[in-house]
Amino acid sequence: MDGTLRERLRPRFEPDASPLARERLAEIAPAFPAGFVTPAMQALLLGLAEHSDFLWQIVTRSPALFVSLAEQAPEAAHAELVARQRAEGAACASEADLAAIAKRLRANRIAHALLVALADLGGLWDLAAVTQALSDFADASVSAGLDALLRRAAATGKVRLADPERPAWQSGLFVLGLGKLGGGELNYSSDIDLVVFYEAEPAARVAGPEAKAIFGKITQDLGKLLSQRSGDGYVHRVDYRLRPDPGSTALALSTAFAFDYYQSIGQDWERAAFIKARPVAGDEAAATGFLTELGPFIWRRHFDFAAIAEIHALKRQIQAVRGHDEIAVAGHNIKIGRGGIREIEFFAQTQQLVFGGRQPALRGRRTVETLDGLCEAGWIDARARDELTQAYTFLRTVEHRLQMLRDEQTQRMPSDTEALEGFARFCGFPSLGAFEETLLAHAARVQRHYGLLFERGADEAAAPLVFGPGEAEPATLAGLEGLGFREAERAFGIVRDWHLGRHPALRGGRAREILVDFLPALLKALGGTPDPDAAMLTLDRAFSRMPAAAELLAILRSHERLRLLFADLLGASPRLADTVGRSPHVLDAVLEADFIAPASEPDTMRTQFRSLVGEPASHEDVLDRCRDAARRLTFVTGARLVSGLITPAEAGRAYSAIADAAIGLVLEAETCRFAEEHGQVPRGRCCVLALGRLGSRQLTAASDLDLVILYDFDPDHRLSDGPRPLDAVVAYNRLAQRVVAALTVPTRRGRLYQVDLRLRPYGSHAPPAVQLTSFIAYHDGEAEAWEHMALTRARVVAGDASLGAEVTAAIQDVVARPRDPATVCAEARTMRALVTKERGYAGPHDLKLAPGGLFDLDFLAQSIVLAAGLTGCIGCDASTVLRWAGEGGLIPAETAETLAEAYAILDAAVQWQRLTLEDPAKPPSGHAANRIARAMNLPDGRAMQAELAQRRRGNRSLLSTIKAAVNVRSGRLP
Repeated sequence: MDGTLRERLRPRFEPDASPLARERLAEIAPAFPAGFVTPAMQALLLGLAEHSDFLWQIVTRSPALFVSLAEQAPEAAHAELVARQRAEGAACASEADLAAIAKRLRANRIAHALLVALADLGGLWDLAAVTQALSDFADASVSAGLDALLRRAAATGKVRLADPERPAWQSGLFVLGLGKLGGGELNYSSDIDLVVFYEAEPAARVAGPEAKAIFGKITQDLGKLLSQRSGDGYVHRVDYRLRPDPGSTALALSTAFAFDYYQSIGQDWERAAFIKARPVAGDEAAATGFLTELGPFIWRRHFDFAAIAEIHALKRQIQAVRGHDEIAVAGHNIKIGRGGIREIEFFAQTQQLVFGGRQPALRGRRTVETLDGLCEAGWIDARARDELTQAYTFLRTVEHRLQMLRDEQTQRMPSDTEALEGFARFCGFPSLGAFEETLLAHAARVQRHYGLLFERGADEAAAPLVFGPGEAEPATLAGLEGLGFREAERAFGIVRDWHLGRHPALRGGRAREILVDFLPALLKALGGTPDPDAAMLTLDRAFSRMPAAAELLAILRSHERLRLLFADLLGASPRLADTVGRSPHVLDAVLEADFIAPASEPDTMRTQFRSLVGEPASHEDVLDRCRDAARRLTFVTGARLVSGLITPAEAGRAYSAIADAAIGLVLEAETCRFAEEHGQVPRGRCCVLALGRLGSRQLTAASDLDLVILYDFDPDHRLSDGPRPLDAVVAYNRLAQRVVAALTVPTRRGRLYQVDLRLRPYGSHAPPAVQLTSFIAYHDGEAEAWEHMALTRARVVAGDASLGAEVTAAIQDVVARPRDPATVCAEARTMRALVTKERGYAGPHDLKLAPGGLFDLDFLAQSIVLAAGLTGCIGCDASTVLRWAGEGGLIPAETAETLAEAYAILDAAVQWQRLTLEDPAKPPSGHAANRIARAMNLPDGRAMQAELAQRRRGNRSLLSTIKAAVNVRSGRLP
């Protein structure tokens, strides 16, 4: 930037100065060149003389330094000082050299401290520039000190440097900056938080078997070099206490030890500390690799709401020990007191811990940038961002002014009125009253936002609900009734049992602590559901099935939106509620921006599925991650349906796209694993054909997968080319078995799907995989009409694209064959009678198999496709086929529309049944029936049952009419 510091001065503080300050300036004025003391410079010098003993002492001792800095652009002066400081470690062979280096480091620090103060107080640099400059200089100090100490150790024969010009290169030894140094936000007189690690292998090459002791001594000496005071000051106060277990560990630790520590007993406050971690000196490659490997400890794969409670507990401990629980001005600590800097930092860092694992954009080191990111991601609103940013800027600036007074590491405001009045002027305020008003306003805003994140629900805790071991108090029963529980006595008994730890999941101290803390909010959420008693019973059943509940309770306590959704799911869908109970972090997806912008396109779902699976480390990991991904996406689809964001038909397409993605990834993984053992079959190809509801993209939350696995190969080269070669037929049938097992076998994460292969040629009597030539031959000669009907819903969902195209063409050839409509209709009727005889139906709630239900309409649609050779309708649902038939004149248009509409209604009801009922064939409870009815825009369960019964009666009547017409006019469908 053009212009010297003196030319650009715009002092930030009030120019009013005391006689003493004017006297001090008069004493030193002769040391300045003529014309140097402009009005702006005079105001700056008077401010230093009036308010800062530390800065005025530097000016009086070194007026030439002051003039030199003022006559440069501060950016250039800063860059020169940082470069000079970094270069001080270029040569060191003895204790005398080290002492001389220490003296130069301290002198450079004095010059830099003066420069930063002048650029800050003079109005040239904003807070970000000030803190970055301080951090850059500290980096240079640490780097110079480490280089000097490594060179000294090399000169004495203790280490063998890989490159004497770059002492730390390939040494394995590195220094990480944490806290404000790591974030590039260092304050004016701050400690610097350092942790020192080394990689054992390169350390042994450099320092031999004594590497631990040698690097520990270098680290100790580094702290001493930078921290030790002399008559010319110090460089930086060094704090090593953020290392693992600082009370009992060496100052320099191996990375192996650090990994073990963090992965086994590392705490949330340590994760928060490492958000800002960055290499500041030493072997940069080793440092970068360490932080990359430590990433999973810092950034959890799921939204980590438990961190909120842990960080807030730490904050309460700080306030309790140090006594800063009230907002004040006189004597108040603006860092750790209420409404202070620490609350803003905790507000930002805690949400980074919660959300940053899944949203890498939130992993920034600087507080203001993090607030911007949280706002952009939708986790806080613009008002919170702006108010906290303004407060942070104000409080950090006040912090710097406090430290500039005497170069002390302090954040405590002066206690007496006279000192406060002077300090207010130093901060640029005309009066103490104006300063107090501004400080208290910022602190109140900070406290409000902090409280919304960490202390929400405190007002609810006063509700008069007592769940002791004895009888329920009248006030508690009245409170439960007021929340909406009709059976308050039973609700009391359930909650009392929770408190007594009747369920193993609630016996742990942490789970019970969280439950007690937010029980009123949980009961309020349950009370807001259409049937609070049913929701509580479902939650009680969920607790009884869970191995542990603390994680789920932490999530529900920390986010009201998730709490309300979970309560809604308890009443609407026990299936979804059970999923949450077993895998609480599926709730994370509800908070992501795309939850309200659902997409069920196969490509989009495939991308999401593969992103969730990531890069598994083993075959078992593949299976587990596939189950996690499918569970998450299936839950999201159901939650969207319950929330009214998608229709049942859209849910069917989404469930189908999830299955497509799972099948495709499993087939790829098993093919690769099989090839490692047996090699590849020359010109071998494999694909998966879906039939039934998956084929027509109508999968429900509980559907099986009807699959056929097909393959083809070069008959002249039948053996695979791996270490254990197999015949192609054997190879593909074993591969098929592995694919089916991967989809169906229960792991610690459950199972993916139930798979049904009985629709392949020859059914259960055939091998699991079918060669393309056999598939074509079977459908050319031996297949029955119902098997051809099944092909009308066929769709290739995974595998080799060229083979898939050939399979699709073969199916189209089968469907396109000329057929007599009456014969097709008769064969369909025969098959329907056989199904009725063998399977029957469970009653009027069995919307699939009951007369006039989905099975009948599916058979009608499949018969139409076969009879008319409608290859364009292969893989379509019945509603689409029926409407197409009506538009094409195959059946009366009015009849087609009535049947298509009835099918859509029945299919929607089935989607809701599979999602909300544990046994869809049984009569639903009144509440469940009402819930499904409302979702289908019907007034209640009775109206829904009447509507469904009427639709089925109408379907039977129209089906009879169509069949009679076909028998009369067998040439075409009327």
